Amino acid sequence: MYYDDLTPYEYTHDEVWYDRSTGMHFLRYEPTYQRLNIGWLQADQPWTAAPAPEGFVSRLLAIIDAQDVNSMLGHHDCDLCSTPLPLSHPWYEPRPGHQRASANTSEIRVPANDNIAYAAPHLVGHYVTDHGYLPPQPFIDAVLAFDPHSPWPTHCPQIRFPWIPSQARLRFIDDDDLWNDHAGT
Repeated sequence: MYYDDLTPYEYTHDEVWYDRSTGMHFLRYEPTYQRLNIGWLQADQPWTAAPAPEGFVSRLLAIIDAQDVNSMLGHHDCDLCSTPLPLSHPWYEPRPGHQRASANTSEIRVPANDNIAYAAPHLVGHYVTDHGYLPPQPFIDAVLAFDPHSPWPTHCPQIRFPWIPSQARLRFIDDDDLWNDHAGT
């Protein structure tokens, strides 16, 4: 799936979050911030390859490891890789010689100024580390400025993201494995 960098994100209307760092499941809400595409690459479309600035890769991978946004059924394979993964290889493990998995099902959000969040596939980590993709500078700056482990909104402290609307609905499984539905206020 290809989208030009810095174009408006329109793949899904709502946001559905899973914060891996806290174990909070399924926070669903309608975003009140603009989302811009980053790193939705495809082999037959142009993209920039260059060395990443110091600290960028480790911070990007920390964000990827902390967030699962809009997980979908099935998975998306990297078509920049020269050979497809064999069916016997687990899709969630890196290929031999690679640092990151070349297939995934989720996205991340990275906040920027002026109520903008960058929307990138989890594969952006693979694209950067294994293919040398260099995202646009505004995304790099936002990644370097964002701490995925710092607390954010007081109305929704379980999720590390600044612009979760106060009317967001939290849906999670409690200790008794029963679904609960709570307002984020």
